[in-house]
Order: sequence, then C-alpha cells, then structure tokens
Amino acid sequence: QVQLVESGGGLVQAGGSLTLSCEGSGRTYSSFWTMGWFRQAPKKERELVASINYNGEETYYSDSVKGRFTISRENHKNAVYLQMNSLKSEDTAVYYCNKNPPRSDYWGRGTQVTVPS
Repeated sequence: QVQLVESGGGLVQAGGSLTLSCEGSGRTYSSFWTMGWFRQAPKKERELVASINYNGEETYYSDSVKGRFTISRENHKNAVYLQMNSLKSEDTAVYYCNKNPPRSDYWGRGTQVTVPS
C-alpha cells in the first residue's frame, strides 16, 4: 500500500507564498511515478494544477497557476513540493498530491490553503 501525506498549508494573504510538501511511503511507492498536485475548492471538482515526471525534466501547469507555482521533487526523500507564489483568493482549496493520473486509493487528507479575498 501507499501513503501520501501533504503538509505546509495555511492562511496567507493575497500576494503571499507557501510551499507545500508531499511525502510518500509504503511498500509499493515508487520514485518513478509521475506525480501531481491537485486541489479542490468548495463546491468544485478536484483539478490537477501541476505535474512532474520521475526525473523532474517534464512539468505541467494548469493555466490558472502557470508562472506562479513551481513543482519539484526529491526522490531520495520520496518528496514532492509545490512552491506557490503570488497567491490569489481563487487559490483557496484543499491541496492533494497523488500519482498522475491519480489512483483513488492513494488520496491523502490534503492540506488546506486559504487566501482571504
């Protein structure tokens, strides 16, 4: 089984920054997975915001975060990060990491990011 634990969320003013961390563990966790950060805002569906391949050479960003967020990983730590700059109120959501494409049984509890309007 696999556990993915997100951390680093919080309350931040518009224009501020946060760095989210995701630590993977479990017998079947693999550093060769493409990993993604997803978010779910209230009353909205969960969406992919960023993705990174196994060696970090290929990344993807949704249009809504491109130029503001940076995804990275440290495979020796089983960790994936999301540096979020210039935060906006519309970034308010619970943020999750998962494989990309995601597996339903790998969702963790997420970490709440709140940017007051």
